[in-house]
Amino acid sequence: MIHLKNIGVQFGDEVLFEPVNLSIGTRERIGLVGSNGAGKTTLLRIISGEMAPHTGSVEKAKTASVGLLPQEVVRMRGKTLYAEVATAFGDILETQEKLEDLRIELTRHNLTDEERNELIEQMGSLQQHLEMSDAFRMKSSIEKVLVGLGFREEQFTWMTEHFSGGWQMRIELAKLLLRQPSLLLLDEPTNHLDLHSLRWLEEYLVSYEGSLIIVSHDRAFLDTMCKHIWELSLGKLTTYTANFTSYIAQKEARKELLESAHKNQQRQIKQTERFIERFRYKNTKARQVQSRIKQLEKTERIELEDEESEISFHFPPPPRSGAVVMSLKNVVKHYEKTEVFNGVDFTVERGDRIAFVGVNGAGKSTMAKMIAGVEPQTEGSRNVGYNVMLSYFAQNQAEELDTAATPVGIMDSVAEGEMRKHIRTLLGCFLFQGDDVFKTVRVLSGGEKSRLALAKMLLTPANFLILDEPTNHLDMRSKEILRQALLEYDGTYIIISHDRAFLEGIVNKVVEFRYGGIIKEFPGSLEEYLDRIDEQYEETIPERTDEKTDKRRNDKDRKRREAEIRQQRYAETQTLSGKLKKIEMDIHTLEDRIKELEQKLMDEELYAKPDEIRGINHEYSELKERLQSLYHDWEEATVELEKINRKYDAMLSE
Repeated sequence: MIHLKNIGVQFGDEVLFEPVNLSIGTRERIGLVGSNGAGKTTLLRIISGEMAPHTGSVEKAKTASVGLLPQEVVRMRGKTLYAEVATAFGDILETQEKLEDLRIELTRHNLTDEERNELIEQMGSLQQHLEMSDAFRMKSSIEKVLVGLGFREEQFTWMTEHFSGGWQMRIELAKLLLRQPSLLLLDEPTNHLDLHSLRWLEEYLVSYEGSLIIVSHDRAFLDTMCKHIWELSLGKLTTYTANFTSYIAQKEARKELLESAHKNQQRQIKQTERFIERFRYKNTKARQVQSRIKQLEKTERIELEDEESEISFHFPPPPRSGAVVMSLKNVVKHYEKTEVFNGVDFTVERGDRIAFVGVNGAGKSTMAKMIAGVEPQTEGSRNVGYNVMLSYFAQNQAEELDTAATPVGIMDSVAEGEMRKHIRTLLGCFLFQGDDVFKTVRVLSGGEKSRLALAKMLLTPANFLILDEPTNHLDMRSKEILRQALLEYDGTYIIISHDRAFLEGIVNKVVEFRYGGIIKEFPGSLEEYLDRIDEQYEETIPERTDEKTDKRRNDKDRKRREAEIRQQRYAETQTLSGKLKKIEMDIHTLEDRIKELEQKLMDEELYAKPDEIRGINHEYSELKERLQSLYHDWEEATVELEKINRKYDAMLSE
């Protein structure tokens, strides 16, 4: 479907990545991983056509379409939410407008019979086009995607400029999903989703007919979605047939082999260098010395990734608090006419490790702010427990940093005792490398400021932490460092997060927020909460017998059956698709080499070298025979693949 040929990118003297040669087939599920700055977003932009590579080319089938969800917020205005998302069906909307124009034209009284018949014929053609485009499903498709991504029905008529940046990204994602491109490129799609929307997106993408390439720091999301991992490291792209967890294991095994090969190569290089130094000035060994020198020059050195030192972070030892850390009694909270909570009681006890989850806009951050004391409740009481030392990280915490200070200076101002010796290491945990630690805050990006604010907050001694989306700007390594520190932390904490891998094993209570100011507590881990929610949903289905519920149940069964059929199709065609991909790459290689030989044979000077001509002619004949054989293999494999797809298409249409 899409072929990357010798793709390379270089900024000044820095090579971002070396020539990349890859093919993207149908229904691929690829996770693109690598450290910050490795070039993941750049590669997505090249595949999408937004950016041209400095070397190489992207070849795309005529029928293939590509859609990219960028990390940057795309600001929209001037349309309602529903109208903006409906632009994904541009062709249908245009046809509907043409049809309406023809209807108006048909009402004219002075039309001749011939003109009237021509208009009716045009309307019939447009109507047929709409039917073939499934236009009648447009409304239900839009509503399904919007609700799945967390929008409420009353918001459909809101103007898009009234939505925050995170919700605008959801609007962009909704449009992209509804366009259904052949290849969907998702750059950090989970950043602005709550847990419920994230799980809906996973279910939607599992049955997505097109191919996916996903950049994400959400390990659980990559495990669920991906069958292949592309890793960008040291300017090279390495492919793994694995989900993320399996990729980590495979990478470790590959690293051990590479280290062994590197060790052997270094030993051979040293032996060769010793020989050269020993016999450099002996005439009797001149030929051997020159041979060894050329051998060293031609040796392709095995590179090892920079070792990431095992960094661990430990919170400053907190003092012991009272048994009850915080309690809210009969709390009411509203903003002007908007009521968030009405008569809520909530208690935090010593040792609680709480996750706040639920749809965005249901009050998680508002509750965190009231508990932290940075925002007052409208009514009710807030009671702080004995000896409680509270530390709060908000999503906008970066705004409170001194813009004239440097990261290392800010950290030094709050560090105590032994931690002062490890400030640079701790900053490294939060992705501040080299001279970055000496930049002033005013020149840092929003993500860098957020990471610095989090690092500063974590150095402040406290026995009660409130963390609102602390992982938003962290990579996987930084998340794991923070997660391990929380595992060893002796105090109490509340975390607002949708990152399941981060929350795994570090919470003992889940508090779910729902619209209407409803909060519900679930003792146990996040995994237990998710299992319980799924069970409760399944239990409610048999008790409902209304027509809509029956239809939902039938739709669910149908979707489950379709998903199973698609999985069967994928399993049966995976090997054949891989074979086709290999054949296509071999064909491209042979065709390129044949073109090179044809160019050589056009050189008149070559005909003075009969031996060289014979060699070229012999290679040319062999390559042409192999190419014909590959064409035959490609045709057979294509026919077989079409046969399998027709079988599953028939099963899906039953």
